[in-house]
Amino acid sequence: MVSKTDSGKMYRNECTGDALETVKSHTEDQDLTLFGSCFCPFVQRVWVSFEYLQIQYKVYEVDPYKKPKDLLEVSPKGLVPGLKLNNFHPPRALNESTVILEYINDLAVTSNGRSLLPPTTNPCNIIDARALVRLQCDHVNCSLVPSFYRYLQAQDQDSQINGGKEFHESIEGLVELLERTEKEKALAVGLGLWIPENEEDLGLVDVMAGPCKTHRRNAKFYLPLKQYRGFELPRGEKFNRWTSKLFDHPSFKRTCNTEGSYLDSYERYAFNRPNTSQVANAVNSGRGLP
Repeated sequence: MVSKTDSGKMYRNECTGDALETVKSHTEDQDLTLFGSCFCPFVQRVWVSFEYLQIQYKVYEVDPYKKPKDLLEVSPKGLVPGLKLNNFHPPRALNESTVILEYINDLAVTSNGRSLLPPTTNPCNIIDARALVRLQCDHVNCSLVPSFYRYLQAQDQDSQINGGKEFHESIEGLVELLERTEKEKALAVGLGLWIPENEEDLGLVDVMAGPCKTHRRNAKFYLPLKQYRGFELPRGEKFNRWTSKLFDHPSFKRTCNTEGSYLDSYERYAFNRPNTSQVANAVNSGRGLP
């Protein structure tokens, strides 16, 4: 049943469920500290990657809406995720999820050989495999994520209908890119779980799009759309296989909160409360996401 009344619920400040257990196991000081918030899909991208790439890290939960000083030191806009590099004197920092993903992936390649990308030696016969993966990720950032927020924040019926169509078309666009990569690949390595023979090897597009697609008990983006807009994900054999493998993956499971945490945190978007976030304000003004 679609929720049509704003109950005034606020965003959660602390992780719950499996994510809470993961936080508890990453409290000791490390060379890398991940600044994050439990409700943020951009944080989960990085968090899943840390888990999969098997890089040691510390989790530091912050409230990005209060803009604490230590967060601003690593992320000048006060946005999460932020990454503090403690092995420099003084410490250095990175922000923006895609930048952090590239950084920790390069770190993993040189330290333990794990990677979210195809190897540079991959003899792709048509187009470099890494370029195809980055096309997928660009679609996620420029189409899938913005269309989700526009859909969730739409208030009148016509806008919601159009928002649902746009989000559905964005999912279809990603599937087309995934199928193109499957068709043009020479090796399956580094291309993610869409490739049938890949059962455990996450790819960059998996961690980029995963927080937008979850559809079972560990729901993130999809659950608020179902709760507040009555949206149902498209169905298809390949798509269902991909999402099943993705959200059964241990690295995703370990970073997922309880359903209530996501529903509470996204209610303010669903009713488009004023000054909900920098993301919400950007959507309302027609600007690109910060």
